[in-house]
Amino acid sequence: MGFRHKDIIGLRDLTKEEIELLLNTADSLNEVNNRDIKKVPTLRGKTVVNLFYEASTRTRTSFEIAAKRLSADTINISASTSSTTKGETLLDTAKNVLAMKPDIIVMRHAISGAHEFLSKRVSCSVINAGDGAHEHPSQGLLDMLTMRQRFGTLSGLKVAIVGDITHSRVARSDIYGLTKMGSNVFLAGPPTMMPVGVEKLGNVTVCKDMREAVHQADVVMMLRIQLERQGKTLLPSMREYSRYFGLNQEVLALAKENAMVMHPGPINRGVELNSAVADGDQSFVLKQVENGVAIRMAMLYHVCGGEPAEG
Repeated sequence: MGFRHKDIIGLRDLTKEEIELLLNTADSLNEVNNRDIKKVPTLRGKTVVNLFYEASTRTRTSFEIAAKRLSADTINISASTSSTTKGETLLDTAKNVLAMKPDIIVMRHAISGAHEFLSKRVSCSVINAGDGAHEHPSQGLLDMLTMRQRFGTLSGLKVAIVGDITHSRVARSDIYGLTKMGSNVFLAGPPTMMPVGVEKLGNVTVCKDMREAVHQADVVMMLRIQLERQGKTLLPSMREYSRYFGLNQEVLALAKENAMVMHPGPINRGVELNSAVADGDQSFVLKQVENGVAIRMAMLYHVCGGEPAEG
């Protein structure tokens, strides 16, 4: 099957088969990233604009590297140095960028739904690099790719997602993607950070405490507390949060012996993870970053009309 979407707004919009296609393509493109000369002519003549209204290290850098490794021309625009500071609207910014004939706009925005709004008003492709607390599809895909490489399949895995579920766009994309691929998702976090009706996002189990979620888990995904998205204090203190929802060796021992520890970054050491776990043998945090380049290469490739990957 081919990839039939002009845009990639969220994993909720993709079928299991389309997710598999993106994962298979990323697996094949990983070979490029391990060459001495990390470049293929696949998107030569294409232009990718990275339009970031929020701070980013891993996502923005890996989208830029992904585009350049596919030989696309890449332009980076951040809100702090753009005409946004002069009062220009998102749509006016996009229309002016569009007048320069880009093929893809990769955007991060603080408002949920900004990408859906934009995609209906521009002719080029739009890729969501994170919108508010809605979705972060490339992170969800790279998380699944990392798990699949480790275990050979996503079907039947027990995945514990722990932390600030309410404000995490990563959690939503992971839930949409993993449940479609047959994983069993268990959620844990402070009651003030667990959204009402979270079960509607997919077939998930909400646990009363972290230990229940982590028990016999194949994967433990820790989330950052999204302080910048919280309108009010939702927990007594960071120390209190770490006591009940931080991952240390004692809690990790409840998971399966070969369990993976993952985190979308940036890590608040001593809060979500202690350093012994973050830097330990079971940590796949840097592997997630590595796979982010391949996944974003696959996303750029397919919205530009790439052929199906063999998988």
